[in-house]
Amino acid sequence: MKNELFEPQGLVFDCDGTLADTMPLHWRAWQIVTKKHGLLFPEDRFYSLGGVPSRDILKMLAEEQGVTLDHLAVAHEKENAYLPLMSQVQPIHAVVEIARANFGKIPMAVASGGTQPIIVQVLEHLKIRHLFGAVVTSEMVKHQKPAPDIFLEAAHRIGVDPKRCRGFEDTDLGMTAIRSAGMDAVDVRTLLV
Repeated sequence: MKNELFEPQGLVFDCDGTLADTMPLHWRAWQIVTKKHGLLFPEDRFYSLGGVPSRDILKMLAEEQGVTLDHLAVAHEKENAYLPLMSQVQPIHAVVEIARANFGKIPMAVASGGTQPIIVQVLEHLKIRHLFGAVVTSEMVKHQKPAPDIFLEAAHRIGVDPKRCRGFEDTDLGMTAIRSAGMDAVDVRTLLV
């Protein structure tokens, strides 16, 4: 829960579903790849795993369903299915405006379960990459959300104690990660109602 009296010295934002309205587009890419490989992946489960890297989701689904696949190669297929959709990505205005309002005042970073090439492309497409001093993605940390590692690394890269940061997320796993990092947490789903 956002602490109204807390004055953050740094801001850390998730990307997909927080800064960028990408989740419906990712879902379309997932449908293509899971159908091709004979995996069941219901939409509600997709949304519940927001922030978990594709490679980890694929490994989990394959193990659960007894399907043999190269989860890293199929994760690349999923990214390739998503790339043509990227031109349709729109900003989540309420959150992007928070970043714009704080640009040049306090350090800011992105902490995403996506991969560096994709997340940077999304931020550049939205013309907001310049707002962030660091973009930390899944391949830069060992433990993924709900572990705090990605938020801790983002705070480190902008030189701010995590306890002095405010984190923004759109998933329960992401909110757990922010709180575990000791940051003040904002659930952006409450800003979008």
